[in-house]
This record gives sequence, structure tokens and C-alpha cells, in this order.
Amino acid sequence: MDAEIIVIDNDSPDDSCAMVKERFPEITLIENKSNVGFAKANNQGVDLAKGEYVCILNPDIVVGEDTFVKMLHTLEKLPNVGMLGPQLISGTGYFHPESKRNIPSPLTSFGRLFKVRIGKVKNYYADHIPKDGIGDVDILVGAFILVSKKEYQSVHGFDEDYFMYGEDIDLSYKMKKKGLQNYYIGNISVIHYKGESTDRNAEYIKRFYGAMRMFYRKHFKSNWLLDIVVSLGIHIISIIKSFENNKTEKRNVDSYYMISKNLKLGKKIEQELQKKVSVIPLERVQDLGDNNIELIFDNDYITYGKIIEEMQRFRRLNLTFKIRPTGCNYMLGSNFSDGKGEVINF
Repeated sequence: MDAEIIVIDNDSPDDSCAMVKERFPEITLIENKSNVGFAKANNQGVDLAKGEYVCILNPDIVVGEDTFVKMLHTLEKLPNVGMLGPQLISGTGYFHPESKRNIPSPLTSFGRLFKVRIGKVKNYYADHIPKDGIGDVDILVGAFILVSKKEYQSVHGFDEDYFMYGEDIDLSYKMKKKGLQNYYIGNISVIHYKGESTDRNAEYIKRFYGAMRMFYRKHFKSNWLLDIVVSLGIHIISIIKSFENNKTEKRNVDSYYMISKNLKLGKKIEQELQKKVSVIPLERVQDLGDNNIELIFDNDYITYGKIIEEMQRFRRLNLTFKIRPTGCNYMLGSNFSDGKGEVINF
């Protein structure tokens, strides 16, 4: 593709920027000296972009080799496009329902906060479109948004009053108010290792619902009674969450299988894991039985597009996945739908 990659770094404390400069000198890298937030950082990137279209992309997303081409071809066939978003799946191969959402009105936010359905009030998630379908939805996820630069800037991009959470909802809603449509493209899937930006703890609850309150204060008529109830609910649930143990226990794996032809690589990983790693072709996966299994995809052997496809096909409770990127001495993945992933060096 005739495209460019722009990386905005929000003051990472590790050697991320040095790695990008060394390994990917052709990439445009902006090093912010402080964490300016998700909205402002993405607006910086869009301002620099030279292309007709921009793709807002989180760093914890895995895309197929043809994902962007397919998304652009789909965009060109659809009428009145505001933004496009694909189906997001977890590191365990399961669908993320927040890939497609309804406008979080105060009552919708109230229902989600307290996990109740209120009469004819729309659910937080856009259930009217099947997960593999294509259709117009109110809200797309900021982890992956394809939009024309012209339309993005016509609504002034992400609202920088939001530091984290809510800015994608606000942007989606501004597109809808302009008369454009936000399309969920369920037949194109990408992996989102959700949870890398923040833990889902009491602080997450406060930030997320704080962003929801900001959103409906900006776009809906004020309702002081509902605002008091939601504020009290956020406070109570935050307190409850602060006492919860958010640590996820390491999963017990009975058998490791690597989808590859590289026996030497299998031995290296075996030494690191201190457990046998069987190197097998993809066709063998369906015959592996019901033990607790971890599949390691070798990207030298199988493409990212195929990896995403197979993760969805083989997903089940006793199976987790890791990916070894081409030419790398590490593998990565997440065994939980909303927990942090891990990187294993070998």
C-alpha cells in the first residue's frame, strides 16, 4: 500500500522509542515528553498524516496482512461513511461486544453501571447487528477506527477534554450528528489484547464512568437527579472494586503445541518453558483432545490473517494462544479476555 506509519509515544518509561528508531527508521516517531492522553496524541498523528484516510490504531492490536486493504475496499462500497471499525476479538479468540455500541445515554449508562435493563432503553451494546454482520452503529471503538482525514478534522477530531475513555464515543457521536454513518464491519477481525492500557480495577471504573458523565453533560440535557444517582453508583462500585483481587492466576497448561516446521525453535521454547513443546502442522490442531492446551503460532510458518482466523475457529475454554512474530526471540499473547497479556523471551 501507499501508506505511512506514525507512532506517537506518550513518554514511555522503557526503551520503546529507541527500539522504533533502531528497527523501524522509516516510521515517523513523535516523542511526547509527558503523557498527553489518548485524544491529544491521536490528534497529533492525524495532523501529521499525508494520506486521504487515517487509521487510529492501538499498540495492542494485531492485524492481518490484508486488513487495511479489505477495510478500504469495504469503505469505498458504502454510502455516507463517517467511520469504519472491524470486529475485535480477545487474545483467547472471543468476540469483544464493545466492538459495536449504542449511544450511552444517561439511562443506558445507568443500566450498564448497575447491570439492569430499563424498559425500552437501548442496551449498551448494539445487539441488532450480528457479530459477523455489517451495519450502521452509533459507536465504534477507538482501538481501531478507519476514517477520512477530511471528515475527522471536520468534527475537530478527538475531544481533548477526555484523557482516557469516552473520546471514541464522543467522536462517533459527532459523526452521527453531522449526518454520517459509522459502520461496523463484522466480517473483518483483528485481535485486541484489551487491558494493556490500564487494569480493570476501581480506578478504571472511576475513569470510565467519569468519561460517560462528561459525554452526556456535553451532549444531553442535564438531569441532576440521575447525575447524583450515577455519581453515587460510581463511588460505591469503585469502593467495592478496590477490595477485589484483580490479579489473574497463571493458567495451568498441560500441553504446548507450536504450529510450525521449525524443530530448533520448538526446542528453544521448550527450554524456556521447562515443558515439552510439540511442533505440529495446522491440520493436527483439531485432534488435540480436551487437556489444557496452549497453541503457539509461528509467524514464519503462518500469516497473521490465518492466525486470527484459526483463533476464532479453535476457541474454547481449555485452549489459549501465543504468537511468535517473524524472526523474533519472544512470543506474546493473553490468556484472559480483559487482563494484561505477557511477553515470553526465549
